[in-house]
Amino acid sequence: MPQPTTHPTTTHPTTTHPTTTDPDRLTPGDIARTLLWIVVVASALANMAVSFGGADTWVHLVCGAVTVLCAGTLVVRSLRGRR
Repeated sequence: MPQPTTHPTTTHPTTTHPTTTDPDRLTPGDIARTLLWIVVVASALANMAVSFGGADTWVHLVCGAVTVLCAGTLVVRSLRGRR
């Protein structure tokens, strides 16, 4: 009786499709968002600290400007991400 022929199986390397993402992988957007939140919190805390310390007005303005710019960037990134 003849033996059935078996074909060697080849393993194909798994390639990730560009539309699929690994849920555990950090993207540059995640890192940027985290850094922006850190700067927002740090500048708001610095603004509060200089308020109690009686610092010059320009220090308040710089801390406030940094807070507003980073918070605005977070809002813009969030709104663009919803499209």
